Amino acid sequence: MSFALPVLPYDYAALEPYVDATTMNIHHTKHHQTYVTNVNGALAKFPELASLGIADLNKMVGTEKVPAEVATMVRNSGGGHWNHSFFWKAMCAPSSTNGPTAALKAAIDSAFGSMDEMKAKFNAAAASRFGSGWAWLGVKADGSLGICSTPNQDNPLMALAEDKMIPILGLDVWEHAYYLKYQNRRPEYIAAFWNVVNWDYAAANFEAAASGASPAL
Repeated sequence: MSFALPVLPYDYAALEPYVDATTMNIHHTKHHQTYVTNVNGALAKFPELASLGIADLNKMVGTEKVPAEVATMVRNSGGGHWNHSFFWKAMCAPSSTNGPTAALKAAIDSAFGSMDEMKAKFNAAAASRFGSGWAWLGVKADGSLGICSTPNQDNPLMALAEDKMIPILGLDVWEHAYYLKYQNRRPEYIAAFWNVVNWDYAAANFEAAASGASPAL
């Protein structure tokens, strides 16, 4: 089995004016496609890994289950494929975004004190990630919510992650995600993200995480 580029759940202009259509097109058809092509190439000689779901493959990153000769490619491109498949679903058109469900809101309040405090911590994690990477809101092993950032195409599902959790929301802070519109103004892009958050998806991920399940892609 080989991995495939997922179809977006909206058109490229759906996230305007917060994420521009040109960026979405390039990000999806060029950057994400490259990760898919590369991870498929890396796994061509390892059918036992190629038959895994992308979430299970990511969970193996940092373990001996991934052969050394393809470990870097699986980490970077397998991570890139999972991260982007998740990211597309974590966003929706501005007119479609709702606030968190009561259960998710209660968990946010418990972990951070308020929605505003959660956003402030998430924004700080995204803004302070040096170079390229991601910011994440996720469910930790004890069931509480946490925030972290990861370098490059790492994510909190990976065995090598410093902060392991099941992501329920994530933001790509690689420059290719925002540079055409925001140039070097990463904090402006981060702030704009909250206008396109798919809270229904985040809530579904939160519910699934209660039983240890990874987000549906």
